[in-house]
Amino acid sequence: MTEDERQFLMTAAWMFMRHGQRSRALVVCEALVEEEPRDGISAIALAELLLGDGDAARALEVIHVADVPPNLAHAAAVLETRALQALGRKRDAAARWNRYLEARKGAGRAWLAS
Repeated sequence: MTEDERQFLMTAAWMFMRHGQRSRALVVCEALVEEEPRDGISAIALAELLLGDGDAARALEVIHVADVPPNLAHAAAVLETRALQALGRKRDAAARWNRYLEARKGAGRAWLAS
């Protein structure tokens, strides 16, 4: 699949979401991740949809496989934290968010206790 085709499909998924057709957006994102599991952009979109459907375990799996680009590090941290929290792993969720803050702002500025 070419980059233009991937971009077209991501745009289609976004349009489906925007117009209340989550199931169609989910199918498109699942296809994109199945085709290229390491694509961080598609993985972030799929993880968001999976979390919305209550499938935190699968969302976490998708995030862990993907190579998330630096400009989506915040989204990945939020999604991973939400997934861990939904799975009842509160300490892991707090630690994940703290790692993100430390990476972004430095250890002295992270505001969550580990």
